[in-house]
Amino acid sequence: METLEQLRRHLDTFDDLRGLVRTMKAMAAVSIHQHEQAVRALSVYWRTVELGLNVVLRDVPVHPPPVRRRGAAPLAAVVFGTDHGMCGRFNDELADHVAHALGPERRAGVAPRLLAVGARMATHLEQSGFEIESTHAVPAATAHITAAVRRLLLAIDAWQADGIERVSLFFNRHLSTGRYEPATLRLLPVDFARFAALEREPWESQRLPTFSMGRGALLAALLRQYFFVTIFRSCAESLASENGARLVAMQAAEKNLDERGDELTAEFRRRRQDAITSELLDVVSGYEAALSATAEAV
Repeated sequence: METLEQLRRHLDTFDDLRGLVRTMKAMAAVSIHQHEQAVRALSVYWRTVELGLNVVLRDVPVHPPPVRRRGAAPLAAVVFGTDHGMCGRFNDELADHVAHALGPERRAGVAPRLLAVGARMATHLEQSGFEIESTHAVPAATAHITAAVRRLLLAIDAWQADGIERVSLFFNRHLSTGRYEPATLRLLPVDFARFAALEREPWESQRLPTFSMGRGALLAALLRQYFFVTIFRSCAESLASENGARLVAMQAAEKNLDERGDELTAEFRRRRQDAITSELLDVVSGYEAALSATAEAV
C-alpha cells in the first residue's frame, strides 16, 4: 500500500503531466491554424498555375498519359509522415494505405523506390516490408516547408535521371480539426489533358487570356511551379493533419489524466483522513490510559 508521501509525489507528477499536455495542445492548435492558412493560400496559387497551364496548352493537341500495365515502368513515391509520436494512428493508417496502393507493384516483382518524410513513417514502412531509400526530416514550421520541398525536388530529379517515369505522393489530407484521410496524388507523368480540359470552363474575367513569351519557356516555368506547389501543398496538409491528430490525442490524454488525478486526489484525502483519525484515536487512547492510571493511583 502506498504511503501518503508516495501519493503526494504521484499527484505532483500528474500536475506536471497536465501542464505538459496543455502546452502541447496549445502548440498543436496554433500549428493547425498556420498550416490551414498555408493550404488555403496554396489553393489560390495552385489555381493560378493551373489556369496558366491551360492557356499555354491552348491550341496544342495533348493526350492523356498512356495507361501502363502495373509493374511495367519504374515507380517511386514520397510518403509524408511524422518525426514524433503522440498523434494516434496517423502513421499506421497512411502506411497501411501505401501498402495497399503499392501492393500490386510488389506482387508484379517491381520494388518501388520510397522516400519517407519523417523517421516514424520510415519505421512503419519498413515494418510493412518496404525498403526506404532515404528519410527526410519533417519541417518544424510552415516557414521551413520551402527548403524541404527543394530537397524533395532534387531527389525527384535524381529519380528521373535514373529512369523513373512515375512518381506519386502519399499523405494524410486535412479535412478539419482532428479529421484526415489518407490520399494519393500522382506527380509524374503530368496529365496535360486535364489542364487542356479547363478550356470548357468559363474564363474568370472578360479579357481573353494570352501570353507573349515563348511557349516552351513559359510551359517549363509553369511546370516548375506546378511541381513545387503540389509538393508544398501535400506537405502542408500532412502537417495540418498531424497536428490535428496530436490535438485529439492530447485531449484524450488530458481527460484520462483528469480522471486518474481525481481518483488519486480522493485516495490521498481518504488516506490522510484515516491517518488523522488514527492519530486522534491514539491521542484519545493515551488520554484515557493516563486518566485510568491516575484513578488507580488515587
